[in-house]
Amino acid sequence: MKNNDFTTTILVDQTPQQAYKTILDVRSWWSGLHNEFFEGNSEKVGDEFSFRAGNGAHYNKQKLVELIPDQKMTWQVTEADLNFVEKTDEWEGTQISFEIAPENDKTKITFIHKGLVPEFQCYNDCAPAWTQYIQDRLVEALKDKY
Repeated sequence: MKNNDFTTTILVDQTPQQAYKTILDVRSWWSGLHNEFFEGNSEKVGDEFSFRAGNGAHYNKQKLVELIPDQKMTWQVTEADLNFVEKTDEWEGTQISFEIAPENDKTKITFIHKGLVPEFQCYNDCAPAWTQYIQDRLVEALKDKY
């Protein structure tokens, strides 16, 4: 059975430790495209933060549910309000995960939005936005920091 969850992978020059630290600092990379605003924390298991973008078009609240230092982190989306689709809570119950691993002299980062599937009305808008945040903004944040 094919997995349809949205996934994108990048290779970066920074270490797994540097990638892990930067990803946990969501404000450093999940911003700069659509007037994003954050409240809360995202550093330890149980931390919650909210994200707003597009002048209110996108809202979600997430809880950090898994941390494996320098290897993996997962947030559970506990609330969602996407006002550009009919089912505004499509993201609710989905998970946003990063898997980090050394690969040769680079670091491989695999981003998976578990539950964000092509059947979702927002998929055609959300998947390209994620691609921009991961392939552009996260890469830029890593270069800026290290």
